[in-house]
Amino acid sequence: MRSDKKSRILFAVLAIALLLLPFITDTLFGRGWVRIVDFAMLYIMLALGLNIVVGYAGLLDLGYIAFFAVGAYCYALTGSPHLALAFPLVFPDGVHLSFWIVLPLAALLAGGFGVLLGAPTLRLRGDYLAIVTLGFGEIIRIFLNNLNAPVNLTNGPQGISRIDAVNVAGAPLSVTQNILGISFPPVHLYFYLFLTFTALVIFVSHRLEKSRIGRAWMAIREDEIAASAMGINTRDLKLLAFAMGAMFGGASGALFAGFQGFVSPESFSLMESIMVLCMVVLGGMGNIIGVILGGVLLAVLPEVLRHSVVPMQQAMFGKIVVDPESLRMLLFGTALIVMMLYRPAGLLPSRVRRRELGSDEVAEKA
Repeated sequence: MRSDKKSRILFAVLAIALLLLPFITDTLFGRGWVRIVDFAMLYIMLALGLNIVVGYAGLLDLGYIAFFAVGAYCYALTGSPHLALAFPLVFPDGVHLSFWIVLPLAALLAGGFGVLLGAPTLRLRGDYLAIVTLGFGEIIRIFLNNLNAPVNLTNGPQGISRIDAVNVAGAPLSVTQNILGISFPPVHLYFYLFLTFTALVIFVSHRLEKSRIGRAWMAIREDEIAASAMGINTRDLKLLAFAMGAMFGGASGALFAGFQGFVSPESFSLMESIMVLCMVVLGGMGNIIGVILGGVLLAVLPEVLRHSVVPMQQAMFGKIVVDPESLRMLLFGTALIVMMLYRPAGLLPSRVRRRELGSDEVAEKA
């Protein structure tokens, strides 16, 4: 009983802290940092989706950002006047579907692409699977970059702009809203929208982990041959893992497009896929709390370094010696290397991963 009471109190405190977070961040650090927190939650949703593929099923996916791109462009095409350029007779004013219609559509479309990726890779493992998924992600990016001729479908490298903002109960989130006498700027409104969807993704991920499907994925991750011998349909479950992870990515992409109001192929590079994978690995594969921690750290840490590198050099040398962007990535990469040397299983790994990758002493404690 005491444990349940403590859990409820802790949950209530956490909920209140999250609800007040945008106002606290805005007051202490400025509105720009609220926007960074918004992006951190988008990354958390992406990382949780990739965790299904990598953490639960053990399938290394280096092209995961492609599903993010599919969802973003799905909303960009169906929530902007862009299609009037490609099909002026059919869509004279473009297409402006409701976000709440496009969101499940983007998730389903991305899930279809996940199955499309998973089907030819069922017999591949390890490095070979990583190379194929990497190629898939680059193919999607190149297609988006070049589908501006002969029909201008994606507007090529210039991207798609004037994307409709997300509307909730008829109120656009791109405009400051007054609720109960409190003013909520757009970045605050999107924070609460992203927080709601992040909580939903966490809930679904937790239910999947504890379900028969989740246990079957983990059996495949540990030993696919043994899992198959026990009667697990490894083919269908692998496809399901790719599809479920892709659906999370597609939904996150639609939220990203509505938030930014602009999408372009530059946002879906290989580096983004590697960043999301680092969040899963650094936080702890297969552990939801660990993945959330990894997402927060890798979304916020580069921005902290970005804002501290220049003042640090000016204080030490009186001038900028090394390009801030290069030094930021150098420090970021060094931090990852140190982390992997001393915590190879991640910051908060699952017990199974701890036994696999941790030291004997850590394994005994687990």
